[in-house]
Order: sequence, then structure tokens, then C-alpha cells
Amino acid sequence: MYIAACKQKAISVRSKLIVAFLLVVLSYTVSCKNATNQETENATNQAHSSEEEKAAIIKALNDETKAAFQRNYESWQEKWVHDSTITKTYINFADSSFSESVGWNEISSFVKTFIEQHPEPEPVPTLVNDIDVRLYENGAWVSYEQQDSLRGLKRETRLMEKINGQWRIAGMHTTIYGLAKEK
Repeated sequence: MYIAACKQKAISVRSKLIVAFLLVVLSYTVSCKNATNQETENATNQAHSSEEEKAAIIKALNDETKAAFQRNYESWQEKWVHDSTITKTYINFADSSFSESVGWNEISSFVKTFIEQHPEPEPVPTLVNDIDVRLYENGAWVSYEQQDSLRGLKRETRLMEKINGQWRIAGMHTTIYGLAKEK
């Protein structure tokens, strides 16, 4: 009887251990599935967020371009970071010219002078809708090509910063290749 009771107790302990083991495996499986679902949801949210940020950057770039070509200094300057570390560079292969401005005061002065010397609006280039973007928290590295009816093909690179929920330009490099030559 004692042996039978011990066997019964051993079976009961073994059954409890098996049940406990199965509960641990089940809990682990469920938590892995939840983690996988959470990772999938996070990836989906990040992709959606990236697309929203890209759309906001495109809007900021196009608004800055329109303001510049329409000679609207007030609107143009709202699209820029106003500090001493920003840069604006133009390289024009078509006429072999180059300009570089460093810091908001120099950039602002350059654009104000340009608008005063060339007050007539120019045709706005084809606005961008396809850009390459690398997002870094509140910053972005952006590059794209743009066709300008007066200057031809331009390759633009912009450093963007998100300030108070708005994307602003913190650096600009433009390479102008000129109008295509007819063959």
C-alpha cells in the first residue's frame, strides 16, 4: 500500500510538473506571438510615420522653392533654420559659377540682395514628388533632381531639421548641370 501510495504521489507530482511545463511553454509561445505582433505593428507604424514625414518634407521643399521663385522673401525665410551653422551652396556647371553662404545672416543677406536685383518672379520649376530621404530622429538627409526651365537639370541635397513640428532647411547644396544640348 505504501509503494502504491508513493507511485500515485509520484504520478501526481509528475503530472503537475508536466502541466507546469506545458503552461510555461504555452506562456512563452503566446508571449513570442505577442512580441512578433508588436514588432509587426511597430514596423507598420514606422513605415506609415516615415511616409508622413516624407510628405511633410516634400511640402516644405516645394513651398520653399515656390517662395524663392515667386520672390516672396517672408515665406521663403520661414522654411529655413536661422542659426550660424547652416550652409547654402550653388555649383553651376553651365556657366562655371559657384557660391557659398555660411550662417543664416549671410544666407538671408544673399537672398535679399538677389531678390532686390532680380525682383521679377521666375517660372517655378517642376515641383518634386519623388525624393530620397534618410530620417534621423528630428533630422533628415534629402536628395532629388529637379528640372528648372531656365537653368536645366539641378541636383539638390538638403539637410532638414524638424523644429516645433515643422521641417526646415538647415543645409542646401545645388548642382546645376544646365539645359540639355540638342544633338
